[in-house]
Amino acid sequence: MKSAYIHIPFCEHICHYCDFNKFFIQSQPVDEYLRSLEKEMINSMEAAGHPELRTIFIGGGTPTSLSAGQLEQLLDSIRRILKPSESLVEFAVEANPDDLSAEKLNVLKAAGVDRLSFGVQTFEDDLLKKIGRVHKQKDVLVSFDRARTAGFGNISLDLMFGLPGQTIDHLGASLDTALALGAEHYSVYSLIVEPKTVFYNLMKKGRLRLPPQDQEAEMYELVMQKMNEAGISQYEISNYAKKGYESKHNLTYWSNEEYFGFGAGAHGYINGERTVNAGPVKHYIDLIDKCGFPYKESHRVTRNEQIEEELFLGLRKTAGVSKDRFFEKYGKPLDDLFPEVLHSLEQKGLIMNTDKNVFLTHHGKLLGNEVFQAFLGEL
Repeated sequence: MKSAYIHIPFCEHICHYCDFNKFFIQSQPVDEYLRSLEKEMINSMEAAGHPELRTIFIGGGTPTSLSAGQLEQLLDSIRRILKPSESLVEFAVEANPDDLSAEKLNVLKAAGVDRLSFGVQTFEDDLLKKIGRVHKQKDVLVSFDRARTAGFGNISLDLMFGLPGQTIDHLGASLDTALALGAEHYSVYSLIVEPKTVFYNLMKKGRLRLPPQDQEAEMYELVMQKMNEAGISQYEISNYAKKGYESKHNLTYWSNEEYFGFGAGAHGYINGERTVNAGPVKHYIDLIDKCGFPYKESHRVTRNEQIEEELFLGLRKTAGVSKDRFFEKYGKPLDDLFPEVLHSLEQKGLIMNTDKNVFLTHHGKLLGNEVFQAFLGEL
């Protein structure tokens, strides 16, 4: 059983930190893009033998930058081509707090969408302006209430820390506001300054003032503490949920399972092959018209690469990597493949290696990248 990610690369504005494939929606061929997206889904599902889907996730960009009519068109394509059935356990859409009208919410709800992910980032209006967001705290509160009224009982709030000018008090206040809303899920990520972003250009000019590394670590500790006190369980390095509300789609990635990637710039992993679609909208449309598929890159994943990915993706989960599941997939015991790495990481206090699984310690969560990199190239 597979999952499907669908990329909508359009935005009403471009955030200073975002390095995802995105374009200003004004003057873009949106309707033509949606038609090409439909063709890609048809061709890909046919080539894969029309597998049943376990999860569907529409991300971006900003999916809710589409008009209500365009959203309806997209969702109708999904219904006809992907044929979500009883096997579907999650149908999620990313939403922007400032463009989520009651009409759009009703369109999403009528199409079977059962999970919304709100890009909040912070509840501090001054910080929102600094990072290039145009919504304000009040927009989040209004949209959240509107979504509840529309019948959405599974809402995730995305927050960030380590932002320019952000203090521990700022983060604490945002977390308190977020938790008071009573969402089912929270994603809380540290800022990573990526190339080709506004923040990257500012950093190169020495004009980006970020919290020091020790303060960022303190912020992460605060996130874990507040979530724990609120009874929201951490199930992945940056993700927290009420019981039963973990992101089933994202667990597909962290469990190293396969998924379709539809749309401009989307990544897919089907039948052991990782693909990357062309990013520019016009290039994507032209490739679909020319050959039916928009791939700009494809890579057959070797067995050793699969095993390494199993480790550095699976260790993101609080539960870690199951040794039984690992043996089922690869036919070899995990301990036999990485004896020295596992011993070294355990000696450093970064992992726990039990009879059943390998998982990060609290200290390991703070130094996750060091743990993940330890497995790369070992085979």
